[in-house]
Amino acid sequence: MKGRKNRILVTGGFGQLGRCLHSVSEYHIEFEFYFASSKDVDITNKESMTLFFKNNSFDYVINCAAYTNVEQAEKEPEKAFVVNTYGAKNLAQICKEKNIVLIHISTDYVFDGSKGKPYTEEDRTNPINEYGKSKLLGEQYIQECAHKYFIIRTSWLYSQFGKNFYKTILQKSATEKKLSITTSETGTPTNANDLAEFIIAIIKSTSSKYGIYHFSNLGESTWYDFAYEIVKVSNKVDVINIEKADNYPTFAQRPKYSVLSKKKSIESFGLNILSWDNSLNCFFRKNK
Repeated sequence: MKGRKNRILVTGGFGQLGRCLHSVSEYHIEFEFYFASSKDVDITNKESMTLFFKNNSFDYVINCAAYTNVEQAEKEPEKAFVVNTYGAKNLAQICKEKNIVLIHISTDYVFDGSKGKPYTEEDRTNPINEYGKSKLLGEQYIQECAHKYFIIRTSWLYSQFGKNFYKTILQKSATEKKLSITTSETGTPTNANDLAEFIIAIIKSTSSKYGIYHFSNLGESTWYDFAYEIVKVSNKVDVINIEKADNYPTFAQRPKYSVLSKKKSIESFGLNILSWDNSLNCFFRKNK
């Protein structure tokens, strides 16, 4: 129908990225968004999903629904696979059946971290923890089952919503005199609001260049670098001691180097991506 707005379903609509999409959606009134919780749309229940999509039509589905507790996934991998793998498969199948474009969020943890330089979309995957394995298998099912899809791998998300490293460091810097932060992992902190804008840019482009894309802010850092910059922008660098730690004991293995190359995304969608520290500074000024 002429003049009809594209309808966009956001699964996991009340998680960190879903809430960032809700924020930026206010500036994109040309689209009609529907933000769904797992009670509205349970992607792990094929029967209820079929009924939901029978009663509702969409042009795009942005899948933000995910099991993201990396540590707990080692202890209960079946729960991670139910959501990250089979939930993604269910969505891919129904999106193909209904001719819907699926935009799915994945992770830098599909890589093992041994490359030592930024990973491209074509590099060999080799996850070293259960979370990464569940996300990679979800990617593979989407590629098998869907024909219109964008898989976006991202890393180290933070925002004004939910629990994340940025908010944890701000809180701890207000209550503790010393923080010990690991330098053993290198990646890229990513402002989830910037990722939300990238997702909107894909939809606005009406591109049919389906496939896997990487998005994070530019540059690289350790968790120590990230923590130091958070404390610095909050003007607490003189009142708290942040010390480097060679390692931080975790149950799950994590890639030592998981920086993502954004070359394909920049060339395909004409992006102007901020460096991670510039984006953090902008974010802090907007949300302090």
